[in-house]
Amino acid sequence: MRPCWADAARALCGSGVAALLAAPPQLAAEPLDLDRALRTSQAVVGKPIGDHALTDGSGRRVRLADYRGKPLVVDFVYTGCTQVCPTTTRFLARALSEAQSAVGADGFNAVTIGFNLPFDDPQAMRAFARTNGADLAHWTFLSPDSGDVPALTGAFGFAYAPMAGGFDHLSQVSIVDAEGRIYRQVYGESFALPMLIAPLRELVAGAPVPAQTLPALLERVRILCTVYDPLSGRYRLDYGLFIELFAGLSILGVVAWYLSHEWRKQRRTA
Repeated sequence: MRPCWADAARALCGSGVAALLAAPPQLAAEPLDLDRALRTSQAVVGKPIGDHALTDGSGRRVRLADYRGKPLVVDFVYTGCTQVCPTTTRFLARALSEAQSAVGADGFNAVTIGFNLPFDDPQAMRAFARTNGADLAHWTFLSPDSGDVPALTGAFGFAYAPMAGGFDHLSQVSIVDAEGRIYRQVYGESFALPMLIAPLRELVAGAPVPAQTLPALLERVRILCTVYDPLSGRYRLDYGLFIELFAGLSILGVVAWYLSHEWRKQRRTA
């Protein structure tokens, strides 16, 4: 049985003259097989994405391996799209902003990759980001090498098919762990924010703390005490959790003091 979110995952990107100009000359006769595309996408969960060279909007060469050490959010677009890709990018801007509020602006990185070469060159990707308000820190728009597109999209389980009006493809956001393995796939032009933020919190809060400094511990507590408010559609600090944590630590402190006091008292009596 097909998952209930399957229809929302499909996106026919693009319409009009811009999309037709960006479409490759070899057009697919059939649209994307959605069930097969979803199976392909899920099959890469837990697998490494490998290392791939790309180019950012300033012409600087980067590698996916450069992003190891932190979680990485990855999605694919093509700049000739005039409907779905701009919509998903603007929604992702909001989702990433909320994620940064929840786990820290430095807690993860994000990249958006253009898959329709040669049209999705660094200049086109830079203009696409600017047009759609993608100006968050730690979010980079990248162009792959043309010969690497099949291997790159395959590593992320991203399936697409060229059509007369653009591309039929999954609206997919991949979450990669700090070691470079696919951790979670999120689907849809829009989605409930916890679908993206909860896995990021798991990865960030579950990572070992490099140094037990007070700021590091406080940041870890802040991440764990951030909750999703469905009424506002935003993440906020749950001060009740802070109070419960403080109360619990206070009780543990009192119990420890009492036991230590009784132990010293018994030693003096002996």
